Amino acid sequence: MPEKSAEPPGEVPRNLWNDWRWQIRNRITTAAELERYITPDEHERAAFSRGVRFSLTPHYARLLSGEGSVLRRLVIPTDCELACSEGEESDPLHEEIYRPTPCIIHRYPEKALLLATNFCSAKCRYCTRSRLVSEDFDSTVDDKTFFEAIEYLRRTPEIKDVLISGGDPLTLPDEKIEWLLDALSEIRHIEFMRIGTKTPVVLPQRFTKSLIKILKKHRPLWLSLHFIHPLELSKETIKAVNDLADAGIPMGSQTVLLKGVNDDPGILRKLFTELIKNRVRPYYLYQCDPIPGSAHFRTPIETGLNIMRYLLGRTTGYAIPQFVVDTSGGGKVPLLPDYTVKQNGDYIDLQGFNGAVTHYPILK
Repeated sequence: MPEKSAEPPGEVPRNLWNDWRWQIRNRITTAAELERYITPDEHERAAFSRGVRFSLTPHYARLLSGEGSVLRRLVIPTDCELACSEGEESDPLHEEIYRPTPCIIHRYPEKALLLATNFCSAKCRYCTRSRLVSEDFDSTVDDKTFFEAIEYLRRTPEIKDVLISGGDPLTLPDEKIEWLLDALSEIRHIEFMRIGTKTPVVLPQRFTKSLIKILKKHRPLWLSLHFIHPLELSKETIKAVNDLADAGIPMGSQTVLLKGVNDDPGILRKLFTELIKNRVRPYYLYQCDPIPGSAHFRTPIETGLNIMRYLLGRTTGYAIPQFVVDTSGGGKVPLLPDYTVKQNGDYIDLQGFNGAVTHYPILK
């Protein structure tokens, strides 16, 4: 599968197309703007007529034609979203009860989520925090709220791991990103920092030499990237992640399992293999969270288990993520297929990837 390049339309100068701020200022948010790139179908037009809002960058829009049409379900609403099913909630993980400050979600004892912005350059239709996402690029967290968050982290020594998320924190200006990373680096009990972002996919132009220099000097810092389908690996995205890897910035990727998009073992094997080839380690395969209007995306749990069963022995272990369900009460719960055939006091029978059963002695 050759990488697709998101070439600019003929009327857009390349220097503008390659400017990440231009990409954000020219986000596609109306049916008329979308029609410059693809023709909306009847299900998408039905959602538009009901006022369902959407947003995507011109870069990502250029990936939606031809074989990339599968990607349009990730960013363009359809009338399927208008139906709310039982058990769906705008805050499915009940995060709001874990907010000691407006910017902090503290669900796990040693980990905290810092919401650095409520803006994303693209609005993913399956997003767990879609309730928080704003379409206003100029809407940002004020300094007072940032200081409250930093102070909470400073006075909570059990927190060792901070995930900076949002919104997408890499839509912030360089100066704000550097200030935030500097402030966190000064807190001695914080051992690990992560930035959660889909920017390499939807806005690869953001990875300027200036930004990469800022990220490089803050260690230990990982980027937690969001990849859904191998067709998201455009030439521009591949360049961005390789520039980051060359700078010594480690990256992991989390993928949401979506019906009709990537719920095929071969597709996910291709995605995870391509990520490894480009030095991005797959680490989570998520069951889709039950946000309102998401039933058309969600798969049975068995689908994810079958994919994990398929991957074992068919690709390198580095390319096999954990399959997890994020729960409202117990956090992320990893699930694995049951490879145990039977067990007695002395032996356990285990079934391998090829169906062979091994009679394995249990050490007492």
